[in-house]
Amino acid sequence: MAELTDKFGRKINYLRISVTDRCNFRCIYCMPKDGIDWKPMNEILSYEEIALFVKVAAGLGIRKIKLTGGEPLVRKGIENLIEMLKGIDGIEEISLTTNGSLLKRYAKSLKEAGLDRITVSLDTLKPERFKFITRMGDLKDVLDGFDVLRDVGFENTKINTVVMKGINDDEILDLVDFALKVNCDIRFIEFMPTDIVEDWKKYFISINEIKSIISSRYKLKHSDKKTNGPSDYFKIDNGFVGFITPLSSAFCSVCNRIRLTSDGFILPCLGHPDKVEVRSALKEGNEIKIGKLIKYAVEIKPKEHALLKEGIHSSMAAVGG
Repeated sequence: MAELTDKFGRKINYLRISVTDRCNFRCIYCMPKDGIDWKPMNEILSYEEIALFVKVAAGLGIRKIKLTGGEPLVRKGIENLIEMLKGIDGIEEISLTTNGSLLKRYAKSLKEAGLDRITVSLDTLKPERFKFITRMGDLKDVLDGFDVLRDVGFENTKINTVVMKGINDDEILDLVDFALKVNCDIRFIEFMPTDIVEDWKKYFISINEIKSIISSRYKLKHSDKKTNGPSDYFKIDNGFVGFITPLSSAFCSVCNRIRLTSDGFILPCLGHPDKVEVRSALKEGNEIKIGKLIKYAVEIKPKEHALLKEGIHSSMAAVGG
């Protein structure tokens, strides 16, 4: 079986695909208040082009896919893409990350299309605070979505929470309680530099601080549980809590992913400026060239991210985190 390995010996088998730059939220750490200029659809990869990329990538060793945005559920016909990807030899799992606002409408069709798993981004359980963070979202839509996911048969649903000092760090225990209630793992993510927030250090709270807060109510027992991403998991009661530490304890040494942007660039690393243009080869349908570009992107994958360097920030709106 083919494998992709970078020059640091990391096995690259996980691909995150941004299917759109558009979103129905304007989260404070992701987009400006007035949004961004959406790329015209003729600059966005078609589903056929994405499927072609995945076919070539699977032949080289990619095994698991995560669909992101923007918000992937705002792109019409996302179920069609899932069906296309499910038919590609070598792909073992397809998951999707969403803000949850449209799950009531699409959960059933996503399940029927063959989607394996869903991760819901949820930073607060307070309606007014939710509206402040998202600028235009309705918390009830997201909370209702968890019931629908369960009803249509989704399992292993996960919650991602970005913790921001002075904004939602007082809800850490409430969010853990909620995750246990809805039978979901929850993963707390350190706030990191983005191209939207200038004074990011103002909002940063380390995972060690978050663990300390959780430990005031729950006993954290380290677990060997592993998923596609970099979460370090702990067992609590009848569930798991994961911690993602891009800054305080970078996980670059075990990074197994590359990213495909909605407009046709391969990103070897979210926190590094290098990128490889692949859209032209996809439009040509040139599988040999596509394969060479994927191999090149893996070859130039840096040893570690550069998020703490001046002027290097991740663009969350473009690649879905």
